[in-house]
Amino acid sequence: MARQTRNQRRKARQEQRAEGGVSQRARSRQAAVRPSAQPQKTQTGGRRVPGGGFRRFVSECWGELKKVEWPNQRQVFQGTVVVIVACAIVGAYLYVADQALKPLVQQILTGQ
Repeated sequence: MARQTRNQRRKARQEQRAEGGVSQRARSRQAAVRPSAQPQKTQTGGRRVPGGGFRRFVSECWGELKKVEWPNQRQVFQGTVVVIVACAIVGAYLYVADQALKPLVQQILTGQ
């Protein structure tokens, strides 16, 4: 449907005022302003059920954990080895950098 021009919208509003009716858009705005007694919708779009909080949370967490692809023993071992080797490399680099810069820092701080 093509968009109405400003003049067409103004003309339609004037006709409605002349007829004494309220436009569909105005009715929807009024309905949106009024507080409703219905429960709020959640982010997923469903209605919120009172008292279903913790139990529902735990069941949803359990369902998500079932979907996780857990690593096997070999993958865990390989990951552990990679982390240990990376820590050893970074530790060695920091030790060498510390030993190389130690005389310079001592000279600056003690002023010798």
